[in-house]
Amino acid sequence: MDKKKLLQYTGSMQQLAYSRYCTLSEGRANNLRAVEVKNADMQFLVLADKCMDIASLEYKGINLSFTAKPGLNGRNSFDTHGQEALRSITGGLFFTCGLENICAPCETDGKEYPMHGRMRTTPAEHVCADAFWQDDDYILKISGEMREAELFGENMLLRRTITSKFNSGVIHICDQVENQSFREETMMLMYHCNFGYPFLESGCRLILPTRKVTPREPWSQEHLDHWNMMEQPVDNEKECVFIHELAADGDGGTFAAIVSERLGIGVKISFNQKQLPYFMEWKSIASGDCVIGLEPSNSSVYGRKYHEAQNTLHTLAPHGSETIEWSFTILKNINEIQAAEQACESLLNQ
Repeated sequence: MDKKKLLQYTGSMQQLAYSRYCTLSEGRANNLRAVEVKNADMQFLVLADKCMDIASLEYKGINLSFTAKPGLNGRNSFDTHGQEALRSITGGLFFTCGLENICAPCETDGKEYPMHGRMRTTPAEHVCADAFWQDDDYILKISGEMREAELFGENMLLRRTITSKFNSGVIHICDQVENQSFREETMMLMYHCNFGYPFLESGCRLILPTRKVTPREPWSQEHLDHWNMMEQPVDNEKECVFIHELAADGDGGTFAAIVSERLGIGVKISFNQKQLPYFMEWKSIASGDCVIGLEPSNSSVYGRKYHEAQNTLHTLAPHGSETIEWSFTILKNINEIQAAEQACESLLNQ
């Protein structure tokens, strides 16, 4: 429906779509600034105080994302020490890992690098939530910038812009990372995308143009036959991690999708291998911790120590910058799911 038609039916577009500032007020989320976004049948929550990450995603009232046991959290004193991130990670639709480290905590030359880095807990400045007409398209736009810096150390700036066109079912993320220091700096980056119940249940499957699957641990090897399916919960089961080599088109474009057969919907993550050449799958069927994580990244799941040993640490030159663009798309029906399957086959046949 075009602008004129919509305005005939609506006194205010806010009955159909909006981006609204809000502040949470309970428990560990007390005073957590956020932006609530409604876009037709899709709703999501952007955490302004935690890297502009998206904490939740709903479609037609159905929750699609994963919320970990700690729930919504602001920045806490235990966020950036070793593995204490496990006590504060919300999960959410995605959280940003980096920039000095991703995955396991480590120590190099006497300096500690916490689990998944510090960027995920960095509050945004210059936050803007907007909604406006652009010709016949109604655009929802949220932006902000996060700085990861240390006296006599790094000075890295992440500018994030999240846009969503009315009734498109698409959330587009554009990240610009700039090294504002006068030395080369580490720029590891992983997008930890997480899906949960009731969307995620036994029988959910992945559509993934993978050419090779490598289990990270021996116990992941035991689950290799089911890497692309969600299973029934099992008490106290260990998490699994699978490393994928994905097919891509000539420009580097590729995707990962997760589908609920029962609900007849799915979510597709689109990204470019030239920007994010690594892809990992995180899967837990443990009772109380059921989740599938899909993780495009510019660095390996083995983390900073691995890249230091290989001399392949991803860095930015002084005053250098990189732009990473990627998106989520709701697969609204069986036709869109089948189109994703055909796109997967096409990539694998190239």
